[in-house]
Amino acid sequence: MTPAEQSLKAAEICRLAPVVPVLVIDDLAHAAPLARALVKGGLPALEVTLRTACALDAIRAMSEVPGGVVGAGTLLTPADVKAAKAAGAKFGVSPGATDRLIAACEDEGLPLLPGAATASEIMALLERGYTVQKFFPAEQAGGAAYLKSIGSPLPQVHFCPTGGISLKLAPQYLALKNILCVGGSWVAPKDAMAAGEWATVTALAAEAAGLARA
Repeated sequence: MTPAEQSLKAAEICRLAPVVPVLVIDDLAHAAPLARALVKGGLPALEVTLRTACALDAIRAMSEVPGGVVGAGTLLTPADVKAAKAAGAKFGVSPGATDRLIAACEDEGLPLLPGAATASEIMALLERGYTVQKFFPAEQAGGAAYLKSIGSPLPQVHFCPTGGISLKLAPQYLALKNILCVGGSWVAPKDAMAAGEWATVTALAAEAAGLARA
């Protein structure tokens, strides 16, 4: 899969909803009901971060939920890419980008949202053909104001900013022409997950799904 093909598929996934939930799953039993709750609320694209022991099994379980498009976040190595693809991930997200990681995603045919935080990183990825990128850590790296500024010299790049974004901050990003969606964890509160309050998750998802985009 070429970078252009990857970016085309990544853009398609990012356009499914204004928010991509960024999920840290500690209990495998939460995976399927969480996916069902989020999809029911209107958020089909789900990023499961590879930060817990059950993350790959969670991807497998969530991939079976109708209407969901499950991806793997925190991809760091080629081994992560292979494991995520084998678990059923439909896309990958990385905090940054390395030659080996990019090559692995291209070889495995896994659409990648490669991370970038500076103009040079954005330009380097663009040079390789990646026109859809993750901007991380969004709030700490300059926020919506930075992305608005970078959109003038680099209008051909579109972003999914992630990191420190809340329901309150999300509209600032989504109002920008170079933003396809935002990544956020607020739609899946740990206390609600622990208590099995899936209706709460669905309500938060519906609120996020209703956010306006430019």
